[in-house]
Amino acid sequence: MMTFKNAIGYIRVSTERQADDDKYGIEVQKQAILLYANDNGYNIVDWKVDEISGAKDDRPGLNEILYGDDVSNPPYEAVIVFKNDRVARDTKLYFYYLYVLEKKNIKLLSTQESFTEGSEFANIYRALLQFVAEQERKNIALRTGKGRSIKASCGGYSGGRRPYGYKVVDGVLTIDEQEAPIVKFIFEKHEDGVSMLGITELLEKAGYQTRSGKRFQVSTIKSILGNRPLYEGMYKYGDMNWVKGVHEPILKTEC
Repeated sequence: MMTFKNAIGYIRVSTERQADDDKYGIEVQKQAILLYANDNGYNIVDWKVDEISGAKDDRPGLNEILYGDDVSNPPYEAVIVFKNDRVARDTKLYFYYLYVLEKKNIKLLSTQESFTEGSEFANIYRALLQFVAEQERKNIALRTGKGRSIKASCGGYSGGRRPYGYKVVDGVLTIDEQEAPIVKFIFEKHEDGVSMLGITELLEKAGYQTRSGKRFQVSTIKSILGNRPLYEGMYKYGDMNWVKGVHEPILKTEC
């Protein structure tokens, strides 16, 4: 009769959407871990789940495994993951986590990648897999950044903090009928020579508030005034120059 050893199942998904997908979703990873554990003589005594990018090291579930109260005498002999990149896509982070676990005599096991523990080849193979995973993460970030830059160069909204006076509808900046009059008010008073502090006081007297229901601050007024090209129909992303936007301007300019 097989004697089962205790293990923890660790699951990581990068986004809330990925949590439910068919390829790397929580349930997919969980079933693979359970099957692997049963086939290899392990009993899953606990589960830890993190919804965060594999490039980040602030993960409550994994941190509890690595640094929890029972780390000196852990009630399990292994941590089982769906794939090694669920632990970390960053190579340095991955090998640090592996080092911490091995210091406690805890094995890190993957349902998709098999190693002969302790062999020279195992460490080389792990390093190769982590290098590939890290490059994939960097390529995704590069593609995302390029996509945003291309969209912005055509005047399209590319994410980030939503400008006051606008809402985002189907990925396009659209005038917010409640906020737009406040933007116009701010620019009108500024053109009349009213100071930024004076504008905040006028806004408070008129009963106008920020999105969070608070009093307008001078810094907010300064930010809105400094974004005049956007309110005139221009758009920029990051360090790029202003280009003609696809959104409707709040401030009308004379031809």
